[in-house]
Amino acid sequence: MRCVLTRIFTFSLFSALLLAGQGCSRQTGQDIATQLGNGKPDEFFQTSVDRMTTLAMHDNLQSLYLLMNKLYLRNPAQWQRSGFLDAATAERQVRQAIEQQKPLPQLGGRKDLAALSYALSPDFLGDRVGAFIYAIGSMLVTAHGNRTTFYMTDSLNPTFINNAARNIEKATWLLSQRQNAQGEPLLFSNAISEEGSNLSFATEFGKIVARLDLVTQMLDERYRRIGLNYAQSLLFLNFLPVQ
Repeated sequence: MRCVLTRIFTFSLFSALLLAGQGCSRQTGQDIATQLGNGKPDEFFQTSVDRMTTLAMHDNLQSLYLLMNKLYLRNPAQWQRSGFLDAATAERQVRQAIEQQKPLPQLGGRKDLAALSYALSPDFLGDRVGAFIYAIGSMLVTAHGNRTTFYMTDSLNPTFINNAARNIEKATWLLSQRQNAQGEPLLFSNAISEEGSNLSFATEFGKIVARLDLVTQMLDERYRRIGLNYAQSLLFLNFLPVQ
C-alpha cells in the first residue's frame, strides 16, 4: 500500500513539474510545489471528478444552510415549534443531523424522500423549515451514496444525482403552491408585490440544481470515457494493465 501511495505522489509531482517545464502553464515549478504542499493528503486519492463532486456537495450543503437561515427569518414561528430557544440552535441541530446522517426527531425516523413528502404535507405540524431542509439534505447525501467526500474507490450513480436535482425542482414548486388551512403558503419564501420582488430563494435553489446537473454530466463523461478507452484498447489490440 505504501508503495502505491509513493508512486501516486511521485507521478503527480513529476507531471506537474513536467508541464511547468514545457511551458504548458504560466505557473513556475515553485508555484506548483507550493500548491501541492498546501493540498490536503487525501486529495491524492481523488480524481478531478472526485474533487469537483466533493466541492459541489460542500457548496450545496452551504446553500441549504443559507436557505434555512433565510426561511427561519421569514417564518419565525417555525423554529419555535422545534422546541429550541432560538433559531441558531435549531439550525445547528439540522446541520448535525444531515452531516452525521442522523434522524431528525420531529420526522419520526423519516429521511430523504419520505421526509420530504411529510414535510410538505399540510398535516405536518412541527418545524417545517427544519424538516424541509433536512429532507433535501438527507436526499442529497443518499443520492451520492451516503457520502459527502469522494475518492477514486467510490462509485456514484449519475441517475440518482440527476433525480435529486429534479426532486428539488418539484419540491420548491410544491412549497410555493401548497397552502395551509388558512389559505397561506406552507412557508413564506419568494415574494412578488408592488413594493418589489424577492426571488433569492429560487436563485439559491437554482444554484443547487445547476451544481447537481454539472456533477451528473461529469460522471456521465467519466464513465463514457472508461468505455471508450476500453473500446480503443480492443481496436488497437492493446493489452490492459493488471497493476
